[in-house]
Amino acid sequence: MLDLTQDIRSDWTVDEVEALLRLPLLELVGRASEIHRRHHDPEDIQKASLLSIKTGGCPEDCAYCPQSAHHKEVELDREKLMNPGHVVSLAKRAQQAGAERFCMGAAWRQVRDGEEFDNVLDMVRGVRKLGMEACVTLGMLKPHQAQALADAGLTAYNHNLDTSPEFYGEIIGTRTYRDRLETLSYCRDAGIDLCCGGIIGMGESWRDRASMLQVLAGFDPHPESVPINALIAIPGTPLEGRDKVQAFDLLRMVATARITMPKTRVRLSAGRSDFSAAEQALCFLAGANSVFYGDVLLTAPNAGTGDDRDMFAALGALPEA
Repeated sequence: MLDLTQDIRSDWTVDEVEALLRLPLLELVGRASEIHRRHHDPEDIQKASLLSIKTGGCPEDCAYCPQSAHHKEVELDREKLMNPGHVVSLAKRAQQAGAERFCMGAAWRQVRDGEEFDNVLDMVRGVRKLGMEACVTLGMLKPHQAQALADAGLTAYNHNLDTSPEFYGEIIGTRTYRDRLETLSYCRDAGIDLCCGGIIGMGESWRDRASMLQVLAGFDPHPESVPINALIAIPGTPLEGRDKVQAFDLLRMVATARITMPKTRVRLSAGRSDFSAAEQALCFLAGANSVFYGDVLLTAPNAGTGDDRDMFAALGALPEA
C-alpha cells in the first residue's frame, strides 16, 4: 500500500505510478478526490480558451499533429501569424464568454527573433491588459526568449512531453526529449509557470503512461498545469486509425496525475468532446480542475461553449458571462 500521507513529492518511481494507475477504479478515484479537496476548491474549474495564431506548415513530424508539413494528405489551410490587435479582440470575446486564461499556439519548431516574435510579445501584453492569464506554445525557446516572454507578462508556457521517454521515438523524430526538457527549464528559470502534459491513445502502454506521469511528477516544483489529452485521430496523420480513448482510461490518468501532483491544475484537453458530461464530471471528481473552453482547439473540434455552459450550470460551476 502506497503511503499518501506525505502527498507533495518529486521522487515518485515509475513502479509507484503504475501501481496507482492499476488500482481498482473506485479506490483510485476516492484517493484522488480526497487529495484534490485537500488542496483545491472542488467548485473551482478554470476555463482556458485556445487560439491558433499561426496554422500549419510546421517542420516537426509529430505523428498526431495535422499541422505537420510532413503529413501531405491532411486537409488543412495554412495561415500566417495573426495580427496582434485581432488576437486581443478574440481574447476579449473569450473573456466575455467566461474564459479566464487565453492560450495562443503557433505552429513553429522554434522561436526566431524578429518581427513575428515581437508581435507575439504584443499579443501577450494585450491579453494581460484585459486581466486574463496569458499562455503561449511556440515550440523551442532560447533563454533570452523565455525572459522576453516573462518581461511581457506571460503567465505560462505550454510545452508538452507528449508521452514517455521510452515511447517518444515512435511518435516524433525531429525533436528530442532533451530538447523539450531544456525549453521547460528556460521557462522555469525566467519565472514562467509551466503548462506541460501529454497525450494518451497513441499506441503507448500503461507503463508508458506511468513513465510520462513520473517525469512530470519529478519536476520540483511540479508543473502549474498538466493537460491530459485524448488523441484525436485526424485523417491524413500516421495515427488516423487509432481507436478512441475510453472514458475510464482518461479517468485513471486524471486521478493518478492528481495524486502525484496534488497542487497542479489538471486540465481536460484535446478529445474532451468525445466524452459525455457525466464522464467529464467523474474526471472533475477525480481531480481535474481546468478545461479548454471554446468550440475549437487549434485545428480540432472541442466541446461546444453552449454544451459546456449547460454542464457547468449542472455542476454549480457556471462561468460568469
